[in-house]
Amino acid sequence: MDAAPKLSIQNLSQSFGAFKALEQVSLDIKPGEFVCILGASGCGKSTLFNAVSGLLKITSGRILLDGRNIAGKPGEVGYMLQKDLLLPWRTVLGNITLGASLTRGATRADRIHAAELAAHYGLGDFLRHYPRALSGGMRQRVALMRTIAAGRDLMLLDEPFGALDSQTRIGMQQWLLQIWRELSRTVLFVTHDVDEAIFLADRVVVMQPRPGRIGWILDIEIPRPRAMDCLTSPAFVEIKRQIMDMLYSQATLHGVPDSTLAVPA
Repeated sequence: MDAAPKLSIQNLSQSFGAFKALEQVSLDIKPGEFVCILGASGCGKSTLFNAVSGLLKITSGRILLDGRNIAGKPGEVGYMLQKDLLLPWRTVLGNITLGASLTRGATRADRIHAAELAAHYGLGDFLRHYPRALSGGMRQRVALMRTIAAGRDLMLLDEPFGALDSQTRIGMQQWLLQIWRELSRTVLFVTHDVDEAIFLADRVVVMQPRPGRIGWILDIEIPRPRAMDCLTSPAFVEIKRQIMDMLYSQATLHGVPDSTLAVPA
């Protein structure tokens, strides 16, 4: 028997006045699954994330986390944006423990746990550094550690590597997969990048715009762990061809500019 979904999005619709951003979006995500949401700008990816995170009061539908309705309830999931949003006056350790500081006050146990987490994932030598002393990739690592330290089983990652150069981005993708594998978190990841989606995901959800809705869901049956050489494998190339066909066919149908579609890393 299949496990009950960690996250169940049921018939979600979201409107802003007369504008309909999402229409009848339904998606189940299994515990420990890594799912990438892919689509052109304006297809509702970020609106979907804001709804799941509880930041939006949804127009209709249900959002269930472990069977509990979390619609309109912020703080139930971890949420990381493309911008790292590190506080410049707090050290790396202070930024990692920010969630605890804001909700109940960071304890010594919180700081010890954060330091252990940071040390295990390569940030141990930077705990006393301030954000201004860090590279873009290091800042994103700290932001991800902050999301993990919040202790939520479901993490929403909204284009977290989109502003990084290609070499740094590849390293961050591999680092994220290591964390996901070791901590067994459930991840919902938004990206514009087809290669990134295929490399990271168990499933890729391709969204269609105007209004935003799910067009296709593809299982990524490429064995794990994945190394970078899988990007040139026949299986990878074929999946990419299918996704690109989907994206460009919907761009033609809806008049979406090519520049908004997936650009390989």
